[in-house]
Formats: sequence, structure tokens, C-alpha cells
Amino acid sequence: MPSIQPLPFAVAALTFLLAGLVKGVIGLGLPTVSMGLLSLVMAPAKAASLLIVPSFVTNIWQLAAGPSFMRLAIRLWRMLAAVVLGTLAGTGLLTGSHAGQAAVALGLMLILYAGLGLSSMRFTVAPTTEWWLGPLIGALTGLVTAATGVFVIPAVPYLGALNLDKEDMVQALGLSFTVSTIALAASLAAGGAFALGEIGASTAALAPALVGLAAGGAVRGQRADLPPGFLRRIATARRAPSGARGRVKQLAMAVRRRPVALAAARFGIS
Repeated sequence: MPSIQPLPFAVAALTFLLAGLVKGVIGLGLPTVSMGLLSLVMAPAKAASLLIVPSFVTNIWQLAAGPSFMRLAIRLWRMLAAVVLGTLAGTGLLTGSHAGQAAVALGLMLILYAGLGLSSMRFTVAPTTEWWLGPLIGALTGLVTAATGVFVIPAVPYLGALNLDKEDMVQALGLSFTVSTIALAASLAAGGAFALGEIGASTAALAPALVGLAAGGAVRGQRADLPPGFLRRIATARRAPSGARGRVKQLAMAVRRRPVALAAARFGIS
């Protein structure tokens, strides 16, 4: 089993405890919180490999809790199939020579997701457009997943725009995240970043995630007096700084190692 140094190990345990707590409270956030924090102490591919088992188990838990699995699966199957295809098409984006770009992409995704969560923007999708928009959203989500290990953009805003009731929305998120987790595991395995040793390390991360999930569920049961969206906005606000720090760190490293013009070209800055 690949060894994890004491500091990254402690950070991983605390990260999954916090990520599980956030997911228990608002129904999502485990990949975004865990990837945002873990990528500060390890490569994004390593962070994504640790995410697989906690994400799979907690999302299966969330998926099984709802009453509408078959109806949602039939409605969303085009999007979910495209998630798998998009993730597999992006195999290698998170590993090897692409690790630096993956860290930057992760930072940008966290900033974007935090911005959307903190804003008052809301979208609506007409039922007549789901047949073509769902696969497009799924393919984009898959590519983002393969490049960053985070599978909330643009899937979560899209699911929110379907005007599902609360229980169906929670179950739809669990379904989408479960499929994305399986696809990410396949993509990482194909890229050589998720072998037997990584499975063991990821399994060890499950315990703090479950403790956090249970604690978050207890908090959710006591939050009826909070304003709507309050906890979601707090959770997303906490992710933006880590994403920004990651991008700034990558830019600084590039400037030190290469001429400024090359660094700007690498990160798409004009």
C-alpha cells in the first residue's frame, strides 16, 4: 500500500470528517471540500484516489434513502451515460504530465462553484429540452470530473434547474454522484492512479467520512430555524479560498520556472 506521510494523513482524516459533515447537512459537498483541501498537501490525482471509496459509499447511502430511484434513473439516463463517456474520454487529464494543469483547473472549478453557490442565480430547464441538454451537461461534467476529480459542475446546477422536489433532488444528486464516482475510479485506474494500494488508502478514509456524515445528519435535523440556503452558502464560501490559493500557487511556480510569457500562455492569461 502506498504510504502517506503523517501530515497528509492527518489532513486527509480531518478533511473527510469535515467533508462528511458538509454532505450530511446539505446533501452534497464531499468531493468539492475534500479535493479543495487535499490538493493543498498532495497531487490532485492522489486526492481523487482517496476520494473514491468515501464518495461511493456515502452516495449509495444517499441514493438508497429516496423513493424515486427508477423514475429518476429513466429521466436522467442520457445525462448519466454521457457522464461516463465524458469521464472516460478525459482519462489522463488528472495524472502524469497534466498534474499541474489539473491543479489549476481544480482551483478554477472550486471558485466557479463557490460563486454560483453564493449568488442568487437560478436556472430553469424546460422538459422539452432535457433530451439534448442532459447529454451535453453529462459530457461536460464527465470531462470536468476527469480533469479535476470534482463532479458538481455543471451537473448540480442542471439538476437544480429541473425543479425536483426536495426528496427527489437529494436522490438525484446521489444517483449522479454515484455514477460519477464509478466513472472517475475507472478513469483513474486506466491512468494508473487507482490500483490496489490506493483502494486500501481510500477505504481507510471512509471512517472519518461516515462519522462526519452522521454528525451532519444530526445537525440537519436541528436546522429548521436557519434561513433557506444559509448552510449551502457557508459551505460554498469555504471552498473559494482553497481554490484561489491553489491557482495562485501554480501561477507562482510557473513564473519562477519559466519566462513570464510562457507562464501566461500555459494558464490562458492574456
